[in-house]
Amino acid sequence: MQSSTVFITLWLLLIVFSVLSPVTEAQPPTYRYHDCPNTTTFPINSTYQANRDTLLTSLSSNGSRGNGFYNTTAGRNPNTVYGLFLCRGDLSTSVCQACVTFGSTDISQRCPVEIEAVVWYDECPLRYSDRNIFSAVAEEPAIILFNFQNISDQVRFDSQVQEVMSGTASQAANAAPGAKKFATREADANFTSSFRTLYTLAQCTPDLPTSDCDRCLRYVTGNLPRGRQGGRVLSPSCNVRYETYLFYNLNQTEVASPPPLVPAVSRGNGRRTWPIIVAIVVPIAASILVLLLACWVSKRRAKKYNAVQGGNGKGRVIL
Repeated sequence: MQSSTVFITLWLLLIVFSVLSPVTEAQPPTYRYHDCPNTTTFPINSTYQANRDTLLTSLSSNGSRGNGFYNTTAGRNPNTVYGLFLCRGDLSTSVCQACVTFGSTDISQRCPVEIEAVVWYDECPLRYSDRNIFSAVAEEPAIILFNFQNISDQVRFDSQVQEVMSGTASQAANAAPGAKKFATREADANFTSSFRTLYTLAQCTPDLPTSDCDRCLRYVTGNLPRGRQGGRVLSPSCNVRYETYLFYNLNQTEVASPPPLVPAVSRGNGRRTWPIIVAIVVPIAASILVLLLACWVSKRRAKKYNAVQGGNGKGRVIL
C-alpha cells in the first residue's frame, strides 16, 4: 500500500506540473529600448561584420558567468570590435544566460550594419562598439521609462524617491572591489494609503572606478521622471529604477523549516492514503499557483510604461 501511495502522489504531481508547464516555460527577455546610430555603418560581409558576429558569439558563450558581467574583443585594428553585457544583479545565472543568448542575436537584427549599438532588456543590457568601451563611463544615450500612473502628493513623493535613490546609488558605487556594483533599497512610504513601500535599484558595470560609477548613477538619478509611481533611466554604463511594488528578487536568507513527519501508512487500511496524498500535493500546487499569480501581476504592472530618450537637450521620443 505504501508503494501505491508514492506512485499516486508522483502521478498527481506530474499532472500539476504538466498543466502548469506552458505557463512556466522560459520567456524571452523583456525588451525595453535599443540605440544604434546609423551615421556610421559597415559594408555587408566586411571584416568588421565578421568580427562583430564573432564577438556576439563569444558574449553568448559566457552568459553564465557568476558575476553577471563579461567584456571581450574580436579582431585587430582597424576592425577591432569591443563588447560587453551586464545582467541584473539579483538574477540567476540561467536567467542571465538566456538574456545574453537572446540579446546576442537580437541586437544584430535590430542593428544589422551599425558600427556601434546597445540594447536594453529588463534582465540585461548588451552593447558593442569600434571604440574601447571598457572601464569608460558612458552616460548617453539616456533612456527614460516611466509608469503611466501619477502620484497625488507629487512634491513629497519625488523628494523621497531622490533621497532613497541617492542612498541606493551610493551603496552600489561603493561596492567592495571585485563585487557587483549593484544595490537595492526599500523605504516606508508612510504619507500615502495607496502603497506602503518604495523599492529602488541601482547598478553600474563593475569595470568602472567608484568615482565614475557614482557620477553615472547621479546623472541618471537626476533624470528620473517626476510625479510617477514608477520610473527608470537606462544608460550604457549604469541604470536606476524605482517602483511602488517589488520588482527584484529578495535574497533568500530564511532557512526552510523541515517538513512535518508523515504518519506511517497502515498496510491493512487504505483509508489513510488519500489524506496523506492531499496533504502533500495541495500545498505544493497552491504554492506554485501563488507564485505564478505574483509573476503575472508583476508582468502586468511592468507593461504600463512609456519610454523617452533624454539627456543633453536631445529630442524626446514617445514610444
